[in-house]
Parts: sequence; structure tokens; C-alpha cells
Amino acid sequence: MSRLATVDRRCDPASRIRTAARSRPGGPFLTGEWRDLVMLNFEVDPALLAGRVPTGTELDTWRGRTLISIVGFRFLHPRLHGMPLPFHRHFDEVNLRFYVRREIGGEVHRGVVFIKELAPPRLIVWTARLLYGEHFETARVRRELRLPTPESRGRGVATYAWRARGLWNRATVEVAGEPDLPAPESEEAFVVERTRAFTRRRDGSTREYRVTHPPWRIWRATSAELDCDVVGELYGPEFARALSRPPTSALLADGSAVAVHRDHGRV
Repeated sequence: MSRLATVDRRCDPASRIRTAARSRPGGPFLTGEWRDLVMLNFEVDPALLAGRVPTGTELDTWRGRTLISIVGFRFLHPRLHGMPLPFHRHFDEVNLRFYVRREIGGEVHRGVVFIKELAPPRLIVWTARLLYGEHFETARVRRELRLPTPESRGRGVATYAWRARGLWNRATVEVAGEPDLPAPESEEAFVVERTRAFTRRRDGSTREYRVTHPPWRIWRATSAELDCDVVGELYGPEFARALSRPPTSALLADGSAVAVHRDHGRV
């Protein structure tokens, strides 16, 4: 694959979520911007996820199919309780996640659960693992991005690459045209429009987080490829079969400012 020109697009300052130096009660504990999200989605046997489903939630399916997703994105201007993280103004991240739901008083909370999260900053990895119980690991992650332009005849390509267990892995999508909101009830809407994240704690309880951001526009991929060591220890051999097949769908989302709140305590 040819090397792509790396783009470091400036973000619209008006879209940034600003917080005070100290977070207000009930306010977000984490803010920043998630940009240029590459998502490759794969169907998986639900039995493989049964032991990972947090207490109080259940697997969420799209038209009876259970999905997992490889997601790569840019994390810009991260702030924890309103404070910028030292030496970590921007970084790229790649994660593997699946989808769950929780019903509370007739209201359905649709969220994600992370199987593995990879990022370069050791401080962020350490904080996420120790304080929040996330499945983070330190890894080199890089991005190559070319958005559709008139000069490229409306075509673009985006790649996130991560080095783990001594090997480079890549997730790539090719896109075309103009981005738009995903069609309601589509597979793209199912994976993108998530307002919660759930973490199973070491004591077996569940922590729920509320994620707020404006709707994301997406480019539907014209082609997609995952070049990954799926039989190694990074994600576990149980996912090798699913990740070895072509993705059921893939997309590139523009992203936005985000805010993450603790919600409902433990379950």
C-alpha cells in the first residue's frame, strides 16, 4: 500500500468543549475531541462474548447479528477533570469493542464495552487501567489520512496502524463522496450512535459512563481491509475467525468534541 499524506486538520474552536480548571459536580470528568474515526465491523458468535458482558447489561444486536468493531481515531485536547494531561496534547488510539444495552425504567441505554484499547501515552494507559479498570495497553499507533477532495476526484483513504507484540497491524478504509448522517436503523447508525460505555470492575460490579457529542457524519467505505495478527495474543485466538473474514461494514466518521460523565454509579 502506498504511503498516504498525513493530515493534521485544525479543529473548529467553536466545537470544543471547555471546562473549568476543576470539574463541577455532575459535570464531565473527561473531555476532548475524537476525530477521523475509522471503524471496521465484524459479525461474531455471541457465545464468545458471554463472559465479557458487564453485570446488568445484555448483548445488543443489529438484526439478530452480534458485532465487534476495530476503531481507530485521533484524540485531541484530552482533559481530565478539566485539567490538560501533561505532555499529551494529541495522540491516536485503536480499540476493539462490542455492543450492549441496559434498560432502566423503560429507557434503553445503548453502549459499548472495550475488549482492548491501545494508545502510546503511558500516563493515560496507567490512569485508565488503575483508576477506571479499562483494558488499556501501551502501543505505538500512527495514522495516514487523505480525506476526499476535488483534487482527489472525491476519493479518500484512511489507515490506522498499531505495533503490538512486535508486529505492525493496519485497519484501512477507502471512501468517496460527501459525508452524511448514517441512515436510521442502518448498521452504521447501530455502531456509531452510542451514548454509553460500560466497564466490568474487578469486583464484578459495572461502571456506566455517559458519552455526549453531536451527531457524526460518516463516509461509507467503498472498500476496507484489516491486516492484523488475529491469531496472536493481542485480542485472543477466540476472535481470529471473526477478524479473518471481510468486515460486514466499514466507515470513516468525522468526529467532534466529546464529554464523558460518570453515570448511575455501580451496578
